[in-house]
Order: sequence, then C-alpha cells, then structure tokens
Amino acid sequence: MEVVNSFMTWILKNRIGQIENFRKQPFRIQKNIFDELIENGKSTEFGEKYGFEHINSYEEFAKQVPIHDYEQLKPYIEKTMMGTQNVIWSTDIEWFSKSSGTTSSRSKYIPVSLESLEDCHFKGGKDMLSIYVNNYPDSKLFTGKNLTIGGSLAKNPLSETSDSHVGDISAVIMHNMPLWAQFARTPSLEVALMGEWESKIERMAYEVKDENVISISGVPTWTIVLLQKILEITGAKNILEVWPNLEVFFHGAVAFGPYKNLFKELIPSEKMRYMETYNASEGFFGIQDQPNSDELLLMLDYGIFYEFIPMDEWDKENPKVIPLWEVELNKNYALIITTNAGLWRYKIGDTIKFTDTDPYRFRISGRTKHFINAFGEEVIVENAERAVQTAADATKATITNFTAAPVYFGDSKSKGAHEWVVEFQTFPDDEKVFCEVLDNTLREINSDYDAKRYKDLALSPPKIHLVNSGVFQKWLKSKDKLGGQNKVPRLSNTREYLDEVLTFIEN
Repeated sequence: MEVVNSFMTWILKNRIGQIENFRKQPFRIQKNIFDELIENGKSTEFGEKYGFEHINSYEEFAKQVPIHDYEQLKPYIEKTMMGTQNVIWSTDIEWFSKSSGTTSSRSKYIPVSLESLEDCHFKGGKDMLSIYVNNYPDSKLFTGKNLTIGGSLAKNPLSETSDSHVGDISAVIMHNMPLWAQFARTPSLEVALMGEWESKIERMAYEVKDENVISISGVPTWTIVLLQKILEITGAKNILEVWPNLEVFFHGAVAFGPYKNLFKELIPSEKMRYMETYNASEGFFGIQDQPNSDELLLMLDYGIFYEFIPMDEWDKENPKVIPLWEVELNKNYALIITTNAGLWRYKIGDTIKFTDTDPYRFRISGRTKHFINAFGEEVIVENAERAVQTAADATKATITNFTAAPVYFGDSKSKGAHEWVVEFQTFPDDEKVFCEVLDNTLREINSDYDAKRYKDLALSPPKIHLVNSGVFQKWLKSKDKLGGQNKVPRLSNTREYLDEVLTFIEN
C-alpha cells in the first residue's frame, strides 16, 4: 500500500501547477470559460432565445441575458427532465441533482451534464486531494479507505420510461465515479446509495467498522450520526479505537465551527485534520487550500463563470451585477453562476466575502435570505411562515411573532434540533397539536428537513416556547428598535437573537 500511496500522491501533485496557473491568471481563465460556455450554448433553445450567436463579450452577455432564479429556469429544466435535449445545454443531460426546494417547489432538480461531472465535480474532488497531499507530504491517504457518506438515487419522476435519474449530488457523483475511486472508498455502492436512512446508517456502521479508514468525506450532521452508531455497536470509547489511522475529515454543506468540539471529542487526536470544501448541486466552487486558514480558494477552471451582486443591491429591481475582476475585499456578495450544465446567470442563494484577490480567496458569509442550515436542512423563511400558519390554523391560534434558531450538538451522544419562540395573541386550543403540525408541515414542504428528522436520526423534534404577546416588543425596545422598519428575524443560523429573546421569557 505504501507504493500505491506514493504513486497516487505523485499523480495528484502534478495538478498543482495547473492550480497555480489560474491563481496567477484568473481573468484569462475566466474569459476562456466564458467563451466556451457561450459557444456550447449557441445551438440550445435557451441560447437561441437570448441571441447567443451575437454575443461576443461579457458586456453583451450581461445586457442580453437576465439573472435567473430556480423558478425562472424551472420550465427549461423540467422540459429537459421530460426528455427534450438541447434545451439549456448542448449535450444530453441524464442526471439531475435533487436539492432543497423553493417557496413553490418541495425540491429543486439541478441538471448535471457529463461536462459538469467530469470538469467540475470530479475535478473538484481530485483537486481537494491534490491540495491535501501537497500540504501534507507525510499523508498516508492511499494506504486505506475513504469513508464516503452520500445520499440516494431514484428514477426521474417526470420521465419514468427514460434512463435519467435524480438524487443527491453525492449519490450522482458516487454512481459515476471512475473504477480507481470506487476501489478506494467504503462502504459498498449498494449500501452507500440506500434511501432509507435508519437502515443505511446501521448497515454502513457494520460494513465500515472493520475497514482501515484513513479519511472521511461528508456532511458533519450525518457523519456524527454514523460515528455515534459505530461507537454504540463496537463499545469503543472514541473513533480512534476503531480507526487508529484516521487522519482527515473532508467536509462541506454546512458551517463546521459548531461541530468542531464534538468532532474533537469523537476523534481525540491533535493530528486529526479538517479540510473544508464548497460544493453543491450546482457545482464545485471552493477548496480550503491553506492548512492554517479557513479561507477557500475560488476554483476558476471548472466550467463555471462567476458574477456577483453586492448585497446592498440585492433587493433592487435592477441590481448591479459585476464580474470577478470588479469585486472588492470584505464586501458581501450574492453569488451568480453560469455553468457547463446549463445554469445561465443563476442565483445560487449563497453569499460570500472575498478575503484576498491574489489569489481569489473567500469565506461563505450566509444566504440571501434568513435561514437555518445548521444541519444541512436549508429551512428558509417561507418554509417557517407556512408551517407556523398551518399550525395556527389547525389549532385556532392567533400568532403575533416568532423566531427560530438551531440547537447544536452538545456532546457525542446528543442530536441537533430547532428551538422556536412563538408569540400568541390567542393560544392554541391544543399546544401539543400545534407543535406536531408545525414540525410535520416543515417535513412536508422541505425534503432536506424531512430527511434529517426521519426517525429523529439527525434532528430531534423541535423545542417550541409558546409565549404571550409582548415578549418581542420588549426585546426590540431593549435594542432601541421599536418601530415599523424594525422586524424580528424569523430565522437565524446562530443563536444570537433567540438567546436574547429567551431572557425576556425567563424574566
């Protein structure tokens, strides 16, 4: 295995020179990507509609093609899912990544072309490994297995007679991985792609506990659930007793900070490394390329052309949109992408702040809306408002205000949850039913929340404080924010607001 480790490390390090190239020539690389995307889009239905044949510059592109959200691209995507090709991209699309939905859609279906698989998602994974072994020459990464925690696949619901499939992006990637990558990972593909999470975690735990696991890749939430199950069935005190050679956790999807102490409890080693990536259904965008910094390097040669909307322009009817070469440091931007899967000037919903422009490094600063995404559940304000109103209607209650925030994992045996403060003018006629309807409605309208809540595997039932009218007014008054323009934040991914409001309940 040492020979394999040395060979694979040598192969991967060869990519570092190409990464250095886009670090040094970001604008040339992005210009080349732009030209390739326009050329590929010319013959598509979308390209013909917006006159790609006559687009010869970024300025013309920005003038002719509007910014799109999912609902605006949805008709093109659904037409592709129903079997029509060359709608948004020039090659056939047979894979669709299922992602958390919008106000009117329970789930989004993001097209995944062959080009985006090969030149974006796979390339991002290889670059993650390349940067890692370059930063840590003593790594034994390829002397054992990579534990990959992924989602599941299903037939395309809009065209069950076709060969196309939908699923979590992790499942799409795993199903299409090259043979060498399949050999290096665990568990088996059959178990990795199971859809029923309780059985899946159980089978994964039994299948991987005796492997020589060197690295783990996944979302912190599900990784914790799996590690806790492994400790339960092995009786081990910590994961190092199970996998003494474990050296790195590659993570993404949610902020890692709240989980770090828990991982240190589960994996008590100062040598354990943590490396963040920024990848999503829509593409692979960033990699933590410095061992002692949480900044992410913007990956510029993955078939994605980047644009940005300053957040102070976000709510305007015609917001200012700028290319990479016009961004400023420490300014909050909404991310806009054009990709090699047919997402044209697409609002992904994330916000970032650049920390460096030589090379382009950034931190994820949040979402374009209030949200809770502490565990990968992506609950947005629209979800929360609908759930609260449905619960109120079911129990003849009148609501005046509410806010919610996450309850993070407290120790290696605990689970996360959501905590709510809901203020009433008229209390529910059955408080238990109110809480159940709120939770169940969220599960019905948000597939990611439902997955985390399934049999309480990753999220416990929400903790809901039902309070009399006036609590939020007292809180706003204490902050000198009484008035029509000052609103209670519906959702927050931190506990800053909620903890303050709770003090007014206790007092």
